[in-house]
Amino acid sequence: MSFFISDAVAEAAPGAQQADPMTSLILFGGMILIFYFILIRPQSKRAKAHRELVAGISKGDEVITNGGILGKITDVSEQYVTLEVADNVEMKIQKSAVATVLPKGSLKAALKD
Repeated sequence: MSFFISDAVAEAAPGAQQADPMTSLILFGGMILIFYFILIRPQSKRAKAHRELVAGISKGDEVITNGGILGKITDVSEQYVTLEVADNVEMKIQKSAVATVLPKGSLKAALKD
């Protein structure tokens, strides 16, 4: 099959040296450290802060859910919270759906607008 095309043989240029395997290993380790400090560490910090926020919610807190619903917590259980979104209107949501705990009294100010 190579009757019309001659085989190509790669040769190193005169005086060229091959890369040191230790240099490649250091470069690979540096890339892993960059990924850790830019991607993994900030994400784990955010996850830890959200776990603490969810663990600290209690009855009477005013919150915003991930879906943007504002309400006041009326009951807290192991996995769920009951959220009062209007007079005599309550919703049961997962604790992990709580995005932010608002300062006291901000729900009334938001409903006036």
